[in-house]
Amino acid sequence: MPVTQLRYKIREAGFHVSPKANKIDNLLAKQILNALNQRVEIKPSTEPKEVVLPKVMSVKELAQILNLEISVVIKKLIQSGVMASINEEIDYDTAAIVAADLGFTVSEKVAPTARLGLGYVVEEIKKELSEKADQFVPRPPIVAVMGHVDHGKTTLLDTIRKTKVVDTEAGRITQHVGAYQVNRNGKLITFLDTPGHEAFSAMRARGANVTDIIVLVVAADDGVKPQTIEVINRAKLTGTPLIVAINKVDKPDSNIERVKKELSDYGVLIEEWGGSVPVAKISALTGEGVNELLDLILLQSEVLDLKANPQGSTLGTVIESHMSRTIGSTATVLIQNGTLNLVDIVAVGKAFGKIRSLTNGPGLKVKTAGPGAAVAITGLSDVPNVGDILKTYATLDEAKVHATALVRAERAKKFSGKKQLNILGKDLNLIIKVDVQGSLEAINEALAKLKNSEVKINILSEGVGEINENDILRAAAADGIVIGFHTRMSVQAAKLAQSKAVTVQLYDIIYELVEDLTLEVVEMLTPEVLRTELGRAKILAIFRTEKDKMIIGGNVAEGKIKDGVEFEIKRNDQIVGKGLVLELQQSKIKTNEVLKGSEFGCSVKTSNKILEGDILVIFEETVRKRTL
Repeated sequence: MPVTQLRYKIREAGFHVSPKANKIDNLLAKQILNALNQRVEIKPSTEPKEVVLPKVMSVKELAQILNLEISVVIKKLIQSGVMASINEEIDYDTAAIVAADLGFTVSEKVAPTARLGLGYVVEEIKKELSEKADQFVPRPPIVAVMGHVDHGKTTLLDTIRKTKVVDTEAGRITQHVGAYQVNRNGKLITFLDTPGHEAFSAMRARGANVTDIIVLVVAADDGVKPQTIEVINRAKLTGTPLIVAINKVDKPDSNIERVKKELSDYGVLIEEWGGSVPVAKISALTGEGVNELLDLILLQSEVLDLKANPQGSTLGTVIESHMSRTIGSTATVLIQNGTLNLVDIVAVGKAFGKIRSLTNGPGLKVKTAGPGAAVAITGLSDVPNVGDILKTYATLDEAKVHATALVRAERAKKFSGKKQLNILGKDLNLIIKVDVQGSLEAINEALAKLKNSEVKINILSEGVGEINENDILRAAAADGIVIGFHTRMSVQAAKLAQSKAVTVQLYDIIYELVEDLTLEVVEMLTPEVLRTELGRAKILAIFRTEKDKMIIGGNVAEGKIKDGVEFEIKRNDQIVGKGLVLELQQSKIKTNEVLKGSEFGCSVKTSNKILEGDILVIFEETVRKRTL
């Protein structure tokens, strides 16, 4: 053994010797030998490392659970044939393989079942109705005003708001809540202050729809236009009743009869033509016919027999949410049952907390909000998603458990049955079905903009009509996705898609379709791996060698060494191997990092034998998702 290494071991044993010493006396030598024989070396943990993994998790979450650097986990995934970015989600099976390869014993976490979406609200209200029917009272209808651009929907909402908003005190604060209530002859109507707004799309994606009635605004001088048709199709898809408001009837070039005819061409048959759809002739600018429109809404509400239990379980749906720099997470919630009170404890999707404030549409702070009301709430731990369900709980701990279960269940549901897209093979295979040929042209034009040199988009088949079993079989054979635009899927095809684990995505709005496919392509792009050298360490001693593990000692020559990072073994200016730091100690105390000029001991995982005098090049890698 070189003299320098012997001096190192003597100092490690707690004895001081001169850096230039060449010999020691017999008594000191005996003391040193006894100490070296008795000293406790750094040993790999004999206890098995056990981890519990959820059904679905992101790569970042897996690294946190394993207490390893993200780059280590990503490299292990790549070795397993999975290209995944930091925030990309992987299933339990994939994560378990990675964890096992890294020396962990794995078991699956069984999360509480969480029922998601408006279906849960509907079922809860039905349950209460059967048990407490005497507590149910009529509630205000929830109305969305929609229509083509420039047909007057915004003007109509402004007119209603200015003249009919529930009276409030002076000095109210200014805060956009996203919905407001109007009073017509002592009865309330809740209007969504977001015509054509993203909330509707997000809730549709979850199979939900908080709107009771859609007011379809059509300009008398312009007739039925593309967005008008989109609203009609949306109403049919969700089963939401329509009321047509023919606007701008005061204009000289208005043609009401043409509007009625064009509506009938798209299946909207008005009452005076023998159908079931009410019509109001209005001028949003002058206010003409607006009262009659409100009366039609109230009449339709009576027909729908909308009721809720103010004393029952408090349930609501998020229609808007954002993060405020001054007050934190804010969400606008439509209360659909029960009464929400100040300081109530709630879970809302991934968020939970105690209600700090309730603000109604006109901007007043209130203490309660009952069925049909829309209020902005603060006090949540996070920003919930549009369409998330609010529910009250007895304690914060209970709300937190439910919020966690909710987000896990939603992620698992989204992930289950979905095949990963030939990630290593760079092909995105699509089967496209639409309502009309013009839609195919629009989709193909949009897809052309996604072309790149790395990912090939293959349209295996395209056509007009509903999605059938042949489409599913073709997608299953090619590991592809079935895209439906303004169309539906047959019952048989839906069952087959489930059994074959084929992803089927249905859209009504083209920008949502393009947005999702852009994300699919981006996920398939090989991520950039950025390497950062943290430091270099010289190996001074080898304490123990096993099959794929070693216990070594050394000195940090440059930068630092960290627990859980990777290293390369450099010998005679050549890289001869690599490994992973498993545990790091300084002065026999476990630590996360050791800086330049300090000595350390560590256990490492490596299939390459490290020798005294080798240099460890310590580095970490970050993975950055690419964009188109």
